[in-house]
Amino acid sequence: MNRRNAVLSIAASLGAGAILAGCMEPKAQFKSIDLTGADYAKDFQLPDHNGQVRTLKDFKGKIVVLFFGYTQCPDVCPTTMAELAQAKGLLGPDGEKIQGILVTVDPERDTPEVLKAYMANFDPTFLALRGTPEQVVATTKDFKVFYKKVQGKTATSYTMDHSAASFVYDTKGQLRLYTRYGSGAQALADDLRLLLKQA
Repeated sequence: MNRRNAVLSIAASLGAGAILAGCMEPKAQFKSIDLTGADYAKDFQLPDHNGQVRTLKDFKGKIVVLFFGYTQCPDVCPTTMAELAQAKGLLGPDGEKIQGILVTVDPERDTPEVLKAYMANFDPTFLALRGTPEQVVATTKDFKVFYKKVQGKTATSYTMDHSAASFVYDTKGQLRLYTRYGSGAQALADDLRLLLKQA
């Protein structure tokens, strides 16, 4: 191969490399834990506070942020729901593509009426899901979520220890992120914006 052909060959190789590099998108840098491809928490089937049985298919086209908690939770649950509402607001018009969901781990006290009023404190579009005690056990097991009843001074003054993180699903209903408690509204909004760009 003469010098001219060698130069042309190298130039062609570099050009092809540049084209290939241009086709490869950099991996999104989420602030949450990336669970893409996880083999659990794939779906749920529970009635909402209006009595309608819900699954992920109901929210196709929206990003679902799902959290396990209960209405008498003193700090973690209201903080999480407030941050989610704030993150939704930070997205502007795109906030309409976010669906907040609370799954109660305390169906004994969290009646549909109580749940409906509780969710209205944060965002009128947010939903609460309430299963039977057996459904709660099955769902939390599928999501690898911990919860435990802690007895109080009276029969109704108990508290619930529970995992404090949110599961985030993309617009196709695929589990994508695990958001730790206390990450903040801005960090969550940034992650939700990234997922919306990928939709």
